[in-house]
Amino acid sequence: MVKRKSQILMLDHSKAKVMLLQKYLEKYLNIIANDGFTKKINVFDLFCGEGIYDNSGEGSPVVILKTLKDLHFTNKAKNKTISKVDLFFNDRDESKIEKLKNVINENKLHYESFGRLVYSSKDYKAIVDGLAGYIQEMKNEKAFIFIDPYGYKEIRGSELKKLLQSKKSEVLLFLPTQFMYRFNEKGTPEALIQIIEELVDFKSWKPSVSVYQFIEQFKDALKSYLGKDFFVDTFSIEKDAATVFCLFFFSSHIRGFEKMLETKWQIDDDEGKGWSYEQTGNLFSVLKTNPLEQKLISLLSSNNKVFNGNIYEFTLRNGFLPKHSTEIFSSLQSNGRLDVLSENGERVRKGAFYLSYENFKNSPNKVYFKLK
Repeated sequence: MVKRKSQILMLDHSKAKVMLLQKYLEKYLNIIANDGFTKKINVFDLFCGEGIYDNSGEGSPVVILKTLKDLHFTNKAKNKTISKVDLFFNDRDESKIEKLKNVINENKLHYESFGRLVYSSKDYKAIVDGLAGYIQEMKNEKAFIFIDPYGYKEIRGSELKKLLQSKKSEVLLFLPTQFMYRFNEKGTPEALIQIIEELVDFKSWKPSVSVYQFIEQFKDALKSYLGKDFFVDTFSIEKDAATVFCLFFFSSHIRGFEKMLETKWQIDDDEGKGWSYEQTGNLFSVLKTNPLEQKLISLLSSNNKVFNGNIYEFTLRNGFLPKHSTEIFSSLQSNGRLDVLSENGERVRKGAFYLSYENFKNSPNKVYFKLK
């Protein structure tokens, strides 16, 4: 088998990838480390690489370390005690691990007070089962797992399910979807067939007319396979019209899922879908609410009572944020098309929709919505 040549220069799509990782970890670590419950956070980078590219681009382990360092000293300045964060960096190439160790030591990126720092040089397949078991046994701990494989052939839905099944972890997976789609278009290779067949009946798999359609179909297959206990979303990275990669995010926690969606919309405030080299025109005013508005109207039209908790979860599962549903409901209410009623059927004050995590958690049936 021909060995894949290592990428020695950091390309723009890789920068976009680690930018999403960094921005999400900033939110995730700060929330979990200060929640008063979690005693320790475990961060796993299973294909970590050597940390620094030849053009000085910073890879995922350096981004993770710098994010943790900022978190630690920011909280220390506020006299806050935060959870320990253990880091696990793995790459099957031992030389990359050695280079990463040198980068970390030379730049003083880690201190023992942060938590443990563990290195390994194992094959991904040799890690997954043991890692899933380790996460299962954790007490008052959380795990975040970043998987950026050399290709896609090693990845299986069943392994992702093992990593997620304890509901103590979140996974961010990077896949070269352009290459998967290209094979799918020209005749699906055995490796891709095996991945798809584990998720759905391959006979039901439809040839895609674009890489974006492939991503949606693959995401839907993962959603179906993992079930309703888990949240799945994507962030596409478009190098050019012919090259599109994708990050897949998995969580059992609706709050963590919302934070990832916030991160996506922070990077792509037009559509919350992804990143590309060029942004042509501002379509946000057209695209931001219309797709969600149609779905919300359909939901309200087909149900007698749809409560604020239902809307909050429905909004997130469709890749939007509560503020988007709030905008839509405000417009519908102002135009006399929407009633917002309390549990006993009385109208509530205008603009009170209660679409937040706090209300989802504590008062999911505070109000319900009816179209006029």
